Amino acid sequence: MGNKLVPLVVPYITVALLVQKFGGTSVASPDRIRAVADQVARRVRLGDSIALVVSAMGKETDDLLYVANQVSRSKPGREMDMLITAGERKAIALVCMALNDLGIKAESFTGSQAGFLTDDNHRNAKILEINPHRISEAIAEGVVPVVAGSQGVSPDKNITFLGRGGSDTTAVGLAMALDADACELFTDVSGVFSADPRLVPNAQKLSEISFDELLELTAAGCPKPALRSVELAHLWGVPLHIRSAFTWEAGTTVTGSEYPPATKQEGTNIMERSSITAVTHDADMTKHTVSDVSDVPGHSAKLFGTLSDAGISVDMIVQNVSPDGKTDITFTVATEESSKVSEALSKDLLAELGATSVATSDGVAKVTIVGAAMKSNPGVAAEMFDILGRNDINIHMISTSPVRVSCVIDEDCAEKAVVKLHAGFGLG
Repeated sequence: MGNKLVPLVVPYITVALLVQKFGGTSVASPDRIRAVADQVARRVRLGDSIALVVSAMGKETDDLLYVANQVSRSKPGREMDMLITAGERKAIALVCMALNDLGIKAESFTGSQAGFLTDDNHRNAKILEINPHRISEAIAEGVVPVVAGSQGVSPDKNITFLGRGGSDTTAVGLAMALDADACELFTDVSGVFSADPRLVPNAQKLSEISFDELLELTAAGCPKPALRSVELAHLWGVPLHIRSAFTWEAGTTVTGSEYPPATKQEGTNIMERSSITAVTHDADMTKHTVSDVSDVPGHSAKLFGTLSDAGISVDMIVQNVSPDGKTDITFTVATEESSKVSEALSKDLLAELGATSVATSDGVAKVTIVGAAMKSNPGVAAEMFDILGRNDINIHMISTSPVRVSCVIDEDCAEKAVVKLHAGFGLG
Protein backbone atom coordinates (compact mmCIF):
# COMPACT_ATOMS: atom_id res chain seq x y z
CA MET A 1 0.00 0.00 0.00
CA GLY A 2 1.33 3.42 -0.86
CA ASN A 3 1.89 6.07 1.75
CA LYS A 4 -1.01 8.31 0.72
CA LEU A 5 -1.18 11.68 2.45
CA VAL A 6 -4.67 13.17 2.47
CA PRO A 7 -4.88 17.00 2.46
CA LEU A 8 -6.98 18.52 5.23
CA VAL A 9 -8.81 21.50 3.82
CA VAL A 10 -12.12 20.76 5.58
CA PRO A 11 -12.86 19.29 9.01
CA TYR A 12 -13.39 15.86 7.49
CA ILE A 13 -11.27 13.99 4.99
CA THR A 14 -13.18 13.21 1.80
CA VAL A 15 -12.08 9.72 0.83
CA ALA A 16 -13.54 6.51 -0.52
CA LEU A 17 -12.86 4.26 2.46
CA LEU A 18 -12.29 5.27 6.09
CA VAL A 19 -11.62 3.24 9.20
CA GLN A 20 -12.87 5.21 12.19
CA LYS A 21 -12.16 4.27 15.80
CA PHE A 22 -14.21 5.63 18.70
CA GLY A 23 -12.76 5.34 22.19
CA GLY A 24 -14.49 4.60 25.47
CA THR A 25 -15.42 8.19 26.33
CA SER A 26 -16.88 8.59 22.83
CA VAL A 27 -19.46 5.85 23.52
CA ALA A 28 -19.75 6.23 27.29
CA SER A 29 -23.52 6.78 27.38
CA PRO A 30 -26.64 6.28 25.24
CA ASP A 31 -26.47 9.94 24.19
CA ARG A 32 -22.84 9.55 23.13
CA ILE A 33 -23.61 6.37 21.18
CA ARG A 34 -26.40 8.16 19.30
CA ALA A 35 -24.03 11.08 18.60
CA VAL A 36 -21.42 8.70 17.15
CA ALA A 37 -24.09 7.01 15.03
CA ASP A 38 -25.24 10.39 13.71
CA GLN A 39 -21.67 11.39 12.86
CA VAL A 40 -21.08 8.13 10.97
CA ALA A 41 -24.43 8.37 9.18
CA ARG A 42 -23.52 11.80 7.84
CA ARG A 43 -20.35 10.41 6.28
CA VAL A 44 -22.17 7.45 4.74
CA ARG A 45 -24.80 9.74 3.19
CA LEU A 46 -21.99 11.77 1.63
CA GLY A 47 -20.93 8.62 -0.19
CA ASP A 48 -18.00 7.35 1.86
CA SER A 49 -17.56 3.74 2.95
CA ILE A 50 -16.97 3.44 6.68
CA ALA A 51 -15.65 0.64 8.86
CA LEU A 52 -15.89 1.30 12.60
CA VAL A 53 -13.80 0.09 15.52
CA VAL A 54 -15.32 0.67 18.95
CA SER A 55 -13.97 0.45 22.50
CA ALA A 56 -15.86 -0.55 25.63
CA MET A 57 -18.19 2.09 27.06
CA GLY A 58 -16.56 4.61 29.38
CA LYS A 59 -14.79 2.95 32.30
CA GLU A 60 -16.34 -0.47 31.74
CA THR A 61 -12.98 -2.21 31.35
CA ASP A 62 -11.88 -0.77 34.70
CA ASP A 63 -15.16 -1.95 36.25
CA LEU A 64 -14.65 -5.48 34.93
CA LEU A 65 -11.08 -5.54 36.28
CA TYR A 66 -12.36 -4.37 39.67
CA VAL A 67 -14.90 -7.18 39.83
CA ALA A 68 -12.23 -9.70 38.80
CA ASN A 69 -10.05 -8.54 41.69
CA GLN A 70 -12.98 -9.03 44.07
CA VAL A 71 -13.65 -12.63 43.08
CA SER A 72 -10.22 -14.03 42.21
CA ARG A 73 -6.61 -13.91 43.31
CA SER A 74 -5.25 -16.04 40.47
CA LYS A 75 -7.14 -14.35 37.61
CA PRO A 76 -6.21 -16.86 34.85
CA GLY A 77 -5.20 -15.07 31.65
CA ARG A 78 -7.64 -16.95 29.42
CA GLU A 79 -10.61 -16.07 31.62
CA MET A 80 -9.46 -12.47 32.07
CA ASP A 81 -9.38 -12.00 28.30
CA MET A 82 -12.86 -13.52 28.00
CA LEU A 83 -14.08 -11.10 30.68
CA ILE A 84 -12.39 -7.91 29.49
CA THR A 85 -13.39 -8.27 25.84
CA ALA A 86 -17.05 -8.50 26.82
CA GLY A 87 -17.15 -4.71 27.14
CA GLU A 88 -16.34 -4.17 23.46
CA ARG A 89 -18.91 -6.75 22.33
CA LYS A 90 -21.60 -4.92 24.26
CA ALA A 91 -20.58 -1.56 22.74
CA ILE A 92 -20.55 -2.73 19.09
CA ALA A 93 -24.06 -4.14 19.37
CA LEU A 94 -25.39 -0.87 20.79
CA VAL A 95 -23.67 1.22 18.09
CA CYS A 96 -25.19 -1.00 15.39
CA MET A 97 -28.65 -0.55 16.91
CA ALA A 98 -28.25 3.23 16.88
CA LEU A 99 -27.06 3.20 13.24
CA ASN A 100 -29.96 1.01 12.09
CA ASP A 101 -32.40 3.43 13.73
CA LEU A 102 -30.96 6.14 11.45
CA GLY A 103 -31.51 4.01 8.36
CA ILE A 104 -27.86 2.95 8.08
CA LYS A 105 -27.47 -0.80 7.84
CA ALA A 106 -24.78 -1.93 10.27
CA GLU A 107 -23.55 -5.27 11.59
CA SER A 108 -21.32 -6.02 14.56
CA PHE A 109 -18.21 -8.22 14.45
CA THR A 110 -16.00 -9.53 17.23
CA GLY A 111 -12.27 -9.47 16.72
CA SER A 112 -12.24 -13.11 15.67
CA GLN A 113 -15.15 -12.58 13.25
CA ALA A 114 -13.24 -9.64 11.76
CA GLY A 115 -10.26 -11.92 11.07
CA PHE A 116 -7.77 -10.87 13.78
CA LEU A 117 -5.46 -13.80 14.51
CA THR A 118 -3.12 -13.20 17.47
CA ASP A 119 -0.54 -15.04 19.51
CA ASP A 120 -1.60 -16.67 22.79
CA ASN A 121 -0.14 -14.02 25.10
CA HIS A 122 -3.19 -13.30 27.23
CA ARG A 123 -3.76 -9.73 28.47
CA ASN A 124 -1.32 -8.34 25.87
CA ALA A 125 -1.66 -10.35 22.66
CA LYS A 126 0.13 -9.39 19.44
CA ILE A 127 -1.53 -9.52 16.02
CA LEU A 128 -0.13 -12.26 13.78
CA GLU A 129 -2.44 -11.96 10.79
CA ILE A 130 -5.58 -10.13 9.66
CA ASN A 131 -8.04 -11.75 7.24
CA PRO A 132 -10.89 -9.22 6.94
CA HIS A 133 -12.97 -11.14 4.39
CA ARG A 134 -16.26 -10.65 6.23
CA ILE A 135 -15.55 -6.97 6.72
CA SER A 136 -14.77 -6.48 3.03
CA GLU A 137 -17.96 -8.32 2.06
CA ALA A 138 -20.04 -6.15 4.39
CA ILE A 139 -18.61 -2.95 2.94
CA ALA A 140 -19.23 -4.20 -0.61
CA GLU A 141 -22.87 -4.79 0.33
CA GLY A 142 -23.29 -1.25 1.69
CA VAL A 143 -23.17 -2.35 5.32
CA VAL A 144 -21.21 -0.46 8.00
CA PRO A 145 -19.15 -3.10 9.84
CA VAL A 146 -18.68 -2.29 13.52
CA VAL A 147 -15.67 -4.18 14.88
CA ALA A 148 -14.88 -4.79 18.55
CA GLY A 149 -11.54 -3.20 19.42
CA SER A 150 -8.66 -4.71 21.41
CA GLN A 151 -9.40 -8.35 20.67
CA GLY A 152 -8.72 -11.31 18.45
CA VAL A 153 -8.43 -15.09 18.55
CA SER A 154 -5.34 -17.22 19.14
CA PRO A 155 -4.30 -20.20 17.01
CA ASP A 156 -5.87 -22.52 19.61
CA LYS A 157 -9.22 -20.66 19.24
CA ASN A 158 -9.09 -18.74 22.53
CA ILE A 159 -10.30 -15.14 22.78
CA THR A 160 -7.38 -12.76 23.31
CA PHE A 161 -7.07 -9.16 24.51
CA LEU A 162 -4.59 -6.77 22.83
CA GLY A 163 -3.99 -4.74 25.98
CA ARG A 164 -4.80 -1.18 26.96
CA GLY A 165 -5.14 1.10 23.94
CA GLY A 166 -5.67 -1.96 21.78
CA SER A 167 -8.62 -0.43 19.93
CA ASP A 168 -6.19 2.01 18.26
CA THR A 169 -4.11 -0.97 17.14
CA THR A 170 -7.21 -2.78 15.89
CA ALA A 171 -8.22 0.25 13.83
CA VAL A 172 -4.80 0.72 12.24
CA GLY A 173 -4.51 -3.00 11.51
CA LEU A 174 -7.94 -3.03 9.88
CA ALA A 175 -7.09 0.05 7.81
CA MET A 176 -3.92 -1.65 6.62
CA ALA A 177 -5.74 -4.91 5.77
CA LEU A 178 -8.54 -3.10 3.89
CA ASP A 179 -6.11 -0.73 2.12
CA ALA A 180 -8.16 2.15 3.50
CA ASP A 181 -7.46 5.72 2.47
CA ALA A 182 -7.11 6.86 6.09
CA CYS A 183 -7.56 5.80 9.69
CA GLU A 184 -9.26 8.32 11.98
CA LEU A 185 -8.76 7.82 15.72
CA PHE A 186 -11.56 9.64 17.57
CA THR A 187 -10.93 10.28 21.23
CA ASP A 188 -11.66 12.79 24.01
CA VAL A 189 -8.91 15.19 22.92
CA SER A 190 -8.85 17.21 19.71
CA GLY A 191 -5.40 16.07 18.59
CA VAL A 192 -1.77 15.83 19.69
CA PHE A 193 -0.57 18.76 21.81
CA SER A 194 2.81 20.29 22.55
CA ALA A 195 2.26 19.23 26.20
CA ASP A 196 -0.53 17.91 28.40
CA PRO A 197 -3.13 20.73 28.31
CA ARG A 198 -4.15 19.84 31.87
CA LEU A 199 -0.67 20.86 33.04
CA VAL A 200 0.14 23.57 30.50
CA PRO A 201 -2.89 25.73 29.66
CA ASN A 202 -1.21 27.33 26.64
CA ALA A 203 -0.16 24.02 25.09
CA GLN A 204 -0.68 24.12 21.32
CA LYS A 205 -2.51 21.55 19.24
CA LEU A 206 -0.28 20.35 16.40
CA SER A 207 -2.00 20.34 13.04
CA GLU A 208 0.67 17.98 11.73
CA ILE A 209 3.34 15.75 13.22
CA SER A 210 5.80 13.25 11.75
CA PHE A 211 5.65 9.55 12.53
CA ASP A 212 9.12 9.74 14.10
CA GLU A 213 8.05 12.48 16.47
CA LEU A 214 4.77 10.78 17.38
CA LEU A 215 6.55 7.49 18.01
CA GLU A 216 8.88 9.19 20.45
CA LEU A 217 6.01 11.01 22.17
CA THR A 218 3.91 7.89 22.66
CA ALA A 219 6.95 5.88 23.78
CA ALA A 220 7.76 8.59 26.33
CA GLY A 221 4.32 8.69 27.96
CA CYS A 222 1.91 10.53 25.64
CA PRO A 223 -1.20 8.34 26.20
CA LYS A 224 -3.03 8.88 22.91
CA PRO A 225 -2.78 7.31 20.44
CA ALA A 226 -1.41 3.99 21.67
CA LEU A 227 2.26 3.39 20.85
CA ARG A 228 1.61 0.05 19.13
CA SER A 229 -0.89 1.64 16.77
CA VAL A 230 1.62 4.31 15.71
CA GLU A 231 4.30 1.67 15.16
CA LEU A 232 1.92 -0.37 12.99
CA ALA A 233 0.78 2.67 11.00
CA HIS A 234 4.38 3.75 10.41
CA LEU A 235 5.38 0.25 9.34
CA TRP A 236 2.57 -0.10 6.79
CA GLY A 237 2.17 3.53 5.72
CA VAL A 238 -1.36 4.00 7.07
CA PRO A 239 -2.35 7.71 7.04
CA LEU A 240 -3.47 8.69 10.55
CA HIS A 241 -5.70 11.48 11.79
CA ILE A 242 -6.11 11.95 15.56
CA ARG A 243 -9.19 14.00 16.38
CA SER A 244 -12.00 14.65 18.85
CA ALA A 245 -15.27 12.75 18.88
CA PHE A 246 -16.92 15.76 20.55
CA THR A 247 -16.27 18.49 17.97
CA TRP A 248 -16.17 18.91 14.20
CA GLU A 249 -12.71 20.48 14.18
CA ALA A 250 -9.76 19.01 12.32
CA GLY A 251 -7.28 17.20 14.51
CA THR A 252 -3.64 16.22 14.02
CA THR A 253 -2.49 14.45 10.87
CA VAL A 254 0.53 12.19 10.97
CA THR A 255 2.87 12.45 8.01
CA GLY A 256 5.43 10.03 6.66
CA SER A 257 8.07 12.75 6.37
CA GLU A 258 10.73 13.02 9.07
CA TYR A 259 10.50 16.79 8.82
CA PRO A 260 7.01 18.36 8.56
CA PRO A 261 6.77 21.51 6.43
CA ALA A 262 8.56 24.50 7.88
CA THR A 263 6.57 27.47 9.13
CA LYS A 264 7.50 31.10 8.59
CA GLN A 265 8.10 32.92 11.84
CA GLU A 266 6.15 36.15 12.15
CA GLY A 267 8.31 39.22 11.66
CA THR A 268 11.09 37.46 9.76
CA ASN A 269 11.86 36.45 6.19
CA ILE A 270 13.41 33.13 7.26
CA MET A 271 11.48 29.89 6.82
CA GLU A 272 12.15 27.74 9.87
CA ARG A 273 10.55 25.53 12.47
CA SER A 274 11.33 25.03 16.12
CA SER A 275 13.60 22.07 16.78
CA ILE A 276 11.31 21.04 19.67
CA THR A 277 7.75 19.92 18.95
CA ALA A 278 6.43 18.77 22.31
CA VAL A 279 7.13 17.84 25.94
CA THR A 280 5.67 14.77 27.60
CA HIS A 281 6.12 12.81 30.81
CA ASP A 282 5.51 9.35 32.21
CA ALA A 283 5.06 8.89 35.96
CA ASP A 284 4.26 5.18 35.65
CA MET A 285 7.87 4.14 36.12
CA THR A 286 10.11 2.26 38.56
CA LYS A 287 13.91 2.28 38.66
CA HIS A 288 15.97 -0.80 39.55
CA THR A 289 19.73 -0.87 40.21
CA VAL A 290 21.68 -4.13 40.26
CA SER A 291 24.92 -3.40 42.14
CA ASP A 292 28.41 -4.85 41.76
CA VAL A 293 27.79 -7.00 38.69
CA SER A 294 31.01 -8.66 37.50
CA ASP A 295 32.17 -6.74 34.44
CA VAL A 296 32.62 -9.70 32.10
CA PRO A 297 31.17 -10.38 28.63
CA GLY A 298 27.74 -11.94 28.65
CA HIS A 299 26.49 -10.81 32.05
CA SER A 300 24.38 -7.95 30.68
CA ALA A 301 22.93 -10.36 28.13
CA LYS A 302 22.12 -12.83 30.92
CA LEU A 303 20.44 -10.16 33.02
CA PHE A 304 18.26 -8.64 30.31
CA GLY A 305 17.64 -11.98 28.64
CA THR A 306 16.11 -13.18 31.92
CA LEU A 307 13.91 -10.09 32.08
CA SER A 308 12.85 -10.61 28.46
CA ASP A 309 11.98 -14.26 29.12
CA ALA A 310 9.74 -13.03 31.95
CA GLY A 311 7.90 -10.74 29.52
CA ILE A 312 9.31 -7.54 31.04
CA SER A 313 9.91 -4.56 28.72
CA VAL A 314 12.87 -2.46 29.83
CA ASP A 315 12.86 1.24 28.95
CA MET A 316 16.08 3.07 29.86
CA ILE A 317 19.43 1.46 30.77
CA VAL A 318 22.58 2.97 32.31
CA GLN A 319 25.70 0.93 33.08
CA ASN A 320 28.64 2.25 35.08
CA VAL A 321 32.05 0.57 35.15
CA SER A 322 34.37 0.83 38.17
CA PRO A 323 38.15 0.22 38.22
CA ASP A 324 37.77 -2.97 40.31
CA GLY A 325 35.96 -4.85 37.55
CA LYS A 326 32.49 -4.34 38.98
CA THR A 327 29.58 -2.46 37.40
CA ASP A 328 26.20 -1.08 38.50
CA ILE A 329 23.38 -1.58 36.01
CA THR A 330 20.33 0.68 36.37
CA PHE A 331 17.18 0.28 34.30
CA THR A 332 13.56 1.41 34.33
CA VAL A 333 10.34 -0.49 33.73
CA ALA A 334 6.62 0.29 33.93
CA THR A 335 5.52 0.28 37.57
CA GLU A 336 3.02 -2.51 36.96
CA GLU A 337 5.92 -4.78 35.94
CA SER A 338 8.12 -3.96 38.94
CA SER A 339 6.99 -6.99 40.97
CA LYS A 340 7.87 -9.24 38.03
CA VAL A 341 11.40 -7.82 38.08
CA SER A 342 11.80 -8.83 41.72
CA GLU A 343 10.65 -12.35 40.89
CA ALA A 344 12.93 -12.62 37.83
CA LEU A 345 16.08 -11.45 39.66
CA SER A 346 16.43 -14.55 41.79
CA LYS A 347 19.21 -15.15 44.29
CA ASP A 348 20.73 -17.74 41.98
CA LEU A 349 20.82 -15.26 39.08
CA LEU A 350 22.40 -12.53 41.23
CA ALA A 351 25.00 -15.00 42.46
CA GLU A 352 25.76 -16.00 38.85
CA LEU A 353 26.23 -12.32 37.96
CA GLY A 354 28.35 -11.67 41.05
CA ALA A 355 25.86 -8.97 42.10
CA THR A 356 25.50 -7.95 45.74
CA SER A 357 22.08 -6.29 45.81
CA VAL A 358 19.10 -4.89 43.93
CA ALA A 359 17.71 -1.46 44.85
CA THR A 360 14.23 -0.36 43.76
CA SER A 361 12.94 3.22 43.56
CA ASP A 362 9.27 3.92 42.87
CA GLY A 363 9.36 7.69 43.15
CA VAL A 364 10.70 8.49 39.69
CA ALA A 365 9.27 9.74 36.39
CA LYS A 366 10.51 10.33 32.87
CA VAL A 367 10.27 13.70 31.13
CA THR A 368 10.96 13.90 27.39
CA ILE A 369 11.38 16.58 24.75
CA VAL A 370 10.72 15.58 21.13
CA GLY A 371 11.59 17.28 17.86
CA ALA A 372 12.39 15.96 14.40
CA ALA A 373 15.14 18.52 13.76
CA MET A 374 17.00 18.05 17.04
CA LYS A 375 19.93 16.23 15.45
CA SER A 376 20.77 19.24 13.30
CA ASN A 377 20.32 21.73 16.17
CA PRO A 378 23.26 21.39 18.59
CA GLY A 379 22.72 22.49 22.17
CA VAL A 380 19.13 21.24 22.58
CA ALA A 381 20.07 18.67 25.24
CA ALA A 382 22.24 21.21 27.06
CA GLU A 383 19.35 23.67 27.08
CA MET A 384 17.03 21.01 28.53
CA PHE A 385 19.52 20.21 31.30
CA ASP A 386 19.98 23.91 32.00
CA ILE A 387 16.23 24.49 32.34
CA LEU A 388 15.90 21.56 34.74
CA GLY A 389 18.96 22.64 36.72
CA ARG A 390 17.78 26.24 37.08
CA ASN A 391 14.55 24.89 38.54
CA ASP A 392 16.29 22.59 41.07
CA ILE A 393 15.22 19.41 39.27
CA ASN A 394 17.84 16.67 39.59
CA ILE A 395 18.49 14.23 36.74
CA HIS A 396 18.99 10.53 37.54
CA MET A 397 19.29 9.04 34.03
CA ILE A 398 19.54 10.36 30.46
CA SER A 399 18.60 8.72 27.16
CA THR A 400 18.75 10.26 23.69
CA SER A 401 17.85 9.56 20.07
CA PRO A 402 17.97 11.76 16.93
CA VAL A 403 14.50 13.11 17.78
CA ARG A 404 14.29 12.78 21.58
CA VAL A 405 16.00 13.53 24.90
CA SER A 406 14.59 11.79 27.99
CA CYS A 407 15.53 12.33 31.63
CA VAL A 408 14.54 10.32 34.68
CA ILE A 409 13.78 12.69 37.55
CA ASP A 410 11.98 12.61 40.90
CA GLU A 411 8.29 11.91 40.38
CA ASP A 412 7.18 14.89 42.47
CA CYS A 413 9.05 17.20 40.04
CA ALA A 414 7.50 15.78 36.85
CA GLU A 415 4.66 18.25 36.38
CA LYS A 416 6.91 21.20 37.21
CA ALA A 417 9.46 19.94 34.68
CA VAL A 418 6.85 19.76 31.91
CA VAL A 419 5.67 23.31 32.58
CA LYS A 420 9.20 24.76 32.74
CA LEU A 421 10.43 22.92 29.63
CA HIS A 422 7.34 23.89 27.64
CA ALA A 423 7.89 27.54 28.53
CA GLY A 424 11.67 27.37 28.18
CA PHE A 425 11.50 26.06 24.60
CA GLY A 426 8.81 28.59 23.62
CA LEU A 427 6.12 26.06 22.79
CA GLY A 428 3.17 28.04 24.17
